[in-house]
Parts: sequence; structure tokens; C-alpha cells
Amino acid sequence: MAAPRPPPARLSGVALPAPIPDLEALRALTALFKEPRNRETAPRTIFQRVLDILKRSSHAVELACRDPAQAEHLASSLQLITESFRCLRNACIECAVNQNAIRSLDTISVAVDLVLLFRELRVEQDSLLTAFRCGLQFLGNAASRNAESQAVVWMHAFPELFLSCLNHPDKKIVAYSSMVLFTTLNSERMKDLEENLNIAIDVVAAHQRQPESEWPFLIITDHFLKSPELVKAMYAKMSNQERVALLDLTISRMAGDEPLTKDDVPAFLSHAQLIASTFVDQCRVVLKLTSEQHTEDEVNELDGIPLILDGCSVDDSNPFLTQWVVYAIRNLTEDNSRNQDLIAKMEEQGLADTSLLKKMGFEVEKRGDKLILRSTSDKPPQE
Repeated sequence: MAAPRPPPARLSGVALPAPIPDLEALRALTALFKEPRNRETAPRTIFQRVLDILKRSSHAVELACRDPAQAEHLASSLQLITESFRCLRNACIECAVNQNAIRSLDTISVAVDLVLLFRELRVEQDSLLTAFRCGLQFLGNAASRNAESQAVVWMHAFPELFLSCLNHPDKKIVAYSSMVLFTTLNSERMKDLEENLNIAIDVVAAHQRQPESEWPFLIITDHFLKSPELVKAMYAKMSNQERVALLDLTISRMAGDEPLTKDDVPAFLSHAQLIASTFVDQCRVVLKLTSEQHTEDEVNELDGIPLILDGCSVDDSNPFLTQWVVYAIRNLTEDNSRNQDLIAKMEEQGLADTSLLKKMGFEVEKRGDKLILRSTSDKPPQE
């Protein structure tokens, strides 16, 4: 006669298998934890059992990392890991008691280690991506509105997890890792980012790739832009495209529906000063280059003259920009008939605005079949 089965445990009146040994039991828990009352009455022993499943399943992932041939045997382990993360993710929703219990079991450390292992696996399986995403969702929920859990997630995840995930080809992994970063960041941890600028720059790059994703946007507007020191350090290492993206977000924040607070104003004034000083420095470099004879032809060959002229028309209300363009064009055309001819032909073909040239102190004069670009200050007085 077979031994009797142990009586089922109960969670808010719903019968569950006592040992939680399999995938079906995990799925049942995941569904139960969608309800607040079930989350609030969950016994701590459940989270210990889920952690045990995670630990056992992680061994298969470790083996696959060491021996890629083992990857084909990962299917059942990845299913268990995924459902364990879903269960823990749901248990943490707006429930500090569960967050604290899960944290005290060191589950966060195990989850971070697994996520990092996922990044090392050289396999293309949808089940792997799903487990990866659910692990990040769990970490974000575990840290949400819980300062102690945020500190633990940050301790284990920074910087390796963010360096591994923010540039991942999967959009959801980028979004969920951004969620974890946003949730765990605070003013004290901004110093850590100053020492790991690649993470901050990766966030800007993620926003460029996925402008529709709210998490990179919120990280930049709610955290980065409040730290002049971080922005200055980032700006020095960013590409021009990344700088433009950061400038767009700065303008967006300033022009948004929510006004800047009194505490925000000094930071944004610092950003404006940084951008303005960098712009002036770069203009001086361009001006110096264009004043050198051997670079005048190089600018022509690189189609730089149309770009410089276009820079004046981008913002007609900016007198400083127009002034730098005037100086650059004067240097490029002085004693350089080739560049003078180019601008004259641009005007004849409609590519150069006549009013723009006049504003800059130039005009095009036709002498027979030849077009001459001349300074209006050199024009002889009319009788």
C-alpha cells in the first residue's frame, strides 16, 4: 500500500502542494501572487523553497557556461528558473514584507549571479531570453520603494550587471536593466557612476536606440541632469551624437509641463554654461583651422563649406553662431579663389541664400561668364 501523500498547504484558502517540487506548483504560486491578499499572507518558507529551486537549476546554467555542449540540456532548468523569477517578481509587488523576507534569504545575490551567467551563454534560445528578462524584472520589483533592498541590489549588480545589459541587443533586456538602474539610483550613488562613466553613456545610447522606452529617459531626466559633476564628466567622453541627444533631453526637461524646482535651477544653469563654453572652444578650433592656408582646400574637399554656411541658418536668432560662421567663411575665402568660386556657384544654383551672404558681408557679382564673390565692404562707392 502506497504511503499517504502529505496534506496540501493553504495560502489564502487555496490548496497548494506542500513541497513545491515542480513547475506546476511554481506556476500556481505565480498566479496566486497576482492578488495582494495572497502576497500579504505568504509564509517565508515558500520563498526558501523557491530559492532552493533556483539554486538547483543554476547548476545546469553553470555547466553550460563551462561546456557549450551542455546548452542543449537547459530547457527544463530554464523553465524552472523563469517561473521562479516570475513567482518572486509577483510576490514583491507593493509588499515590503515579502521584499524583506526574500532579501534576507540572499535571493538577490543568487538572481544577479544567474543574470550574469545568462549574458555569458552563447546560445540563441527564446527560453533563455525569457528567463533573462524575468530575472531583471524580479530585481526591479525587489528593490522598488525599499531602500534596504535597493542597497543590496546595487551592491551585487553594480557595475557588472549594467555593463552587461544596457547594450544588449534585446530591447526588453535593455529596458528592464534600465528599470533596475532607475529604481536603485540615488544621489549618493551618483558618485559611483562618475567612476563608471561607460554605464552613464550607455544609458544615453540606449535612449538614442529606444526613444520610446521610458526608463533610460527617466534615468537621464530624474537623475543624471540633477548632477552637474556627472554631466560634465560624461560630456567630455561622449560622441557628438550622444551630446546632441543629451542636449535634446535637457531642453525637453526645461520645456516640459513640470517646472524646474528651485533645487534644479543651479544644475541646469551649470549644464548651459558647459554646453556654451564647449561650443565656443570648438568654434575657436574651427576658426583657427580655417585661417591656415593648407586647411582651406581640405575643408573644400570635405564639403565643409556648405555645412558651415548651413550652421548660420540653423538658428538665425543666435548672433554668436552667425559671427563664428562669418569669421570662418572670411578665413576660408581670403586669397583662395577656389573657395570663392564654390560659394559663388552655390548662390547661382540656389544653394546659398543671398540674404544670408549679404548678412555675412558678401555678395556675388557676375563679370561676363564668371561669378565673383566679394566683400561688400570692398565695394566702390556709387557716384
